[in-house]
Amino acid sequence: MGSVGIAGQVMDRDAVDRALNRLDAEHEAVETSLLALQDHAGRRLLEGARLTGTTAERRAVAEESISLLWACFDAYGEAVRTARQIRARRRRSSPEDLAELTELLRGPCVTVAGGNANGGTPPHEVAAPGPSVGERYTLAAVVDRMNELHAVALDTVVAADAVWSTLPARVDLLAAELRRTRQLAHSARVRPGEHPTGDDLERITRALDRLRERIVSDPLAFWTANEGSSAPGCGRPDTTEYDRQARRLEDARREVEAVLTVRQDAERRLIRLRDVLSRAERTLAEARTARGEVLAKIAATEVPVVGGSPTRLREELTQAAEHRAHGRWHLLSPLLESLERRAEDELRRARASLTAVTAPLAVRAELRGRLDACRAEVARHGWAEDPELVERYERARRMLWSAPCDLRVAARAVLRYRQAAAEQYGGSRPGG
Repeated sequence: MGSVGIAGQVMDRDAVDRALNRLDAEHEAVETSLLALQDHAGRRLLEGARLTGTTAERRAVAEESISLLWACFDAYGEAVRTARQIRARRRRSSPEDLAELTELLRGPCVTVAGGNANGGTPPHEVAAPGPSVGERYTLAAVVDRMNELHAVALDTVVAADAVWSTLPARVDLLAAELRRTRQLAHSARVRPGEHPTGDDLERITRALDRLRERIVSDPLAFWTANEGSSAPGCGRPDTTEYDRQARRLEDARREVEAVLTVRQDAERRLIRLRDVLSRAERTLAEARTARGEVLAKIAATEVPVVGGSPTRLREELTQAAEHRAHGRWHLLSPLLESLERRAEDELRRARASLTAVTAPLAVRAELRGRLDACRAEVARHGWAEDPELVERYERARRMLWSAPCDLRVAARAVLRYRQAAAEQYGGSRPGG
């Protein structure tokens, strides 16, 4: 909508005709805007909806604004028609007619109910002014008044329509995704009262129902106007609550998928756990046997004690199997992760224990290898029958092949044999 206002003294005929033409165009533009507002989909929705809260309050203001707008339009139209009738009295208007027309076109000639026609409050903050019967306005002021009232009503209509056109569809799509997730959860035995995610899905369902009901009954509670703009309908739907529920649903969906993964892999993981624990137990048993052998065959050596079998892990493994049998996936998942980590630790501990226990036997085997390698080197140099070398070899051999074996004494005997051999053939170092 535009604005009409012609300053000056008595208007001549050409100025009057130009002004009337502008007024006719303004009248037509106002009528077009009013009819468009009447037929706006948002207004029809507002008229038929059961509204609450902010939207109910603003619809009342918008309806009052529209009523006042029509009253202003009728008064404005009547003034323009009166001016047309005066102009039509004669082809060349008399000075009296021109003076009357000037007063009509420029002066306060229209009586309209309402407050200040020139308010500058943004449309989303304007309340329809109360009636002020008998107050008179110029045609230009009436146009300003109609612009203000139109902006107030249009802002409410456009904002409500924007929210209704956006959020309910999104909520419906999210609700459909929620139904699919709940079906998936049901198949995975993720149910309310049995699994935390089942309880979360119930809460999300109730939250979405409440959100949709609020959007339908109070759409303007979900509208954020742009700061610094007074244009009608300038803003965006507020999706904060919708986004929060969408994130909650995504978290729940991932948890359900994790449960399904646990369910599908549970038997394989349980079998692997049993295998790891069995290997740990066999390794510990081997370490205990080796410890007895070391104590019998090796003298003057501290042999570490072998730990007990992983009984606690076996008990928890049995508990995990019970969780799987009864579909307690939320308990099974963390228990399996813990068992897998601890079972691997137990197997490493058992292997380390076996290594520590059998270390003396490994030392004895290394000394035996060095002794045999040195003897082979002696034979290669032709000293195999040397009495001193034979005597030293036999002494070292008896120590290494008898039980219990004193590793420290045996190591010195092997060293003496190698040194004697080196002296026999010029100081070269025989054998490994």
